[in-house]
Amino acid sequence: MEDPTLKEGRVTSDGVSLDGSVSSLVQMKRTISLISGVAINVGIMIGSGIFISPKGVLAGANSVGLTLIIWSVCGIFSLLGALSFAELGLTFPSSGAVYSYLKCIFGDFVAFLYLWVTVLVAVPAFFAIVALTFGDYCIQPFFPDPACQPPRIAVNLIGTICLLLLGLTNAIGTRLSTRIQKLFTLCKVAALAIIIITGMVQIGKGETQNFQNAFEGSTFSGLGIALYSGLFSYTGWESLNFVSEEVKNPTRNLPRAIAISVCSVTVLYILTNLAYFTAMTPQELMASNTVVVMFGNKLLGRFAVIMPVFVALSTFGSINGSIIVYSRVYYVGSREKQLPSLLSMIHVKHLTPLPSIALMVLLSVCFTYSQDINSLINYFSFAVWTPIGAAVAGMVWLRWRDPDRARPYKVHIIIPVIFVIAAIFLVVMATIDAPLDTAIGICITLTGVPVYFLFVHPKHLPRRLSRLEGTITRWFQKALLVIEEEKD
Repeated sequence: MEDPTLKEGRVTSDGVSLDGSVSSLVQMKRTISLISGVAINVGIMIGSGIFISPKGVLAGANSVGLTLIIWSVCGIFSLLGALSFAELGLTFPSSGAVYSYLKCIFGDFVAFLYLWVTVLVAVPAFFAIVALTFGDYCIQPFFPDPACQPPRIAVNLIGTICLLLLGLTNAIGTRLSTRIQKLFTLCKVAALAIIIITGMVQIGKGETQNFQNAFEGSTFSGLGIALYSGLFSYTGWESLNFVSEEVKNPTRNLPRAIAISVCSVTVLYILTNLAYFTAMTPQELMASNTVVVMFGNKLLGRFAVIMPVFVALSTFGSINGSIIVYSRVYYVGSREKQLPSLLSMIHVKHLTPLPSIALMVLLSVCFTYSQDINSLINYFSFAVWTPIGAAVAGMVWLRWRDPDRARPYKVHIIIPVIFVIAAIFLVVMATIDAPLDTAIGICITLTGVPVYFLFVHPKHLPRRLSRLEGTITRWFQKALLVIEEEKD
């Protein structure tokens, strides 16, 4: 039974309903504005990739000119996918993004397999890698000698502190976490602006020798590697769809925020790579594991020390934004009865999915101490584009199957068709390049099949198991002060 004292003092600064009045219901609120939505998308898209390893695109293209074209193509491809997801997000106005769309289009089983891999492995491993990158760059200034590497436990502890701190801020309130996201997004854009302006000054000085015969040596044999490397840096363009239920006026703001963020990041990435080539030859860029540090050492003099700081801030902001969006996958999966009911409960005061955030952070912290995180990510490289491509393909199928469905926002049919074809190409290329990794990833995904048919598909769990879940759920409700979301 719900504690009546929990009914007191529910209303926070987040508790504003759509008509502007204060709501006393314990439920998620629409607190994400257009600017906040752009900050979430841009903040997640601009991670550590553009600062550290743009050499993957150059390695596949083998020329400056083709490298810049591939960065542009990756941006256009991401925009096509993002516009398609804007239609999906307004056709199926539920948080959870890919999970929700797969469930609505293909049913519970397909959606659960995506949820199984995402919740237990893919998201925690991703968070762990980004947190460890944050730890590396925080501690790097204290270990300037490459021959003297920092102790691994120190990096792990810094990554753990980062995850716990950001988990706490996200648990306190969505408005607080989105304000933090705005701040760190500004820091990322400022870092890229410094690089771009420095590059433009170099061009003004006539440092354009790397752009002469720009397409010399171009090769298409490494096109798959180049595209994957470029698209990795654009990862996150679908982020706002994960929190679509919390976006203010989503019919207006969702497609606008998506278009603004993807177009802005595309321009920033192209100009940043242009700036890199004003300071480094292709050979120097290929030899560097931290491109932005080399760029700073060559052109910024004593101010080069700010570059590792910017990378650390970038990863910190990416983790914060990712916690905002990915915790909603746990939340929606539980609300749809495919995860324990505790994960769909929200805090009575802060109105955030506290159990989902806590579980996600806990799993991520465990993964930071794993020795094989990168291997796990490699196993699921095929899973990045398969569910996204399937969701957009389902949208195309629904255009024919259910043409009268309400679609507040609708893109031209050629946009999702091109995106689906490109996604199939990427999945096939990933399978050809790493067939063993893909096979292992598929096998791990299929471990969710018996779990689904034993615990999710049956309408009722065995009585003892149901009682155990109820006991555990009630204990955590009292400990965390969470209850089920109240409906209007």
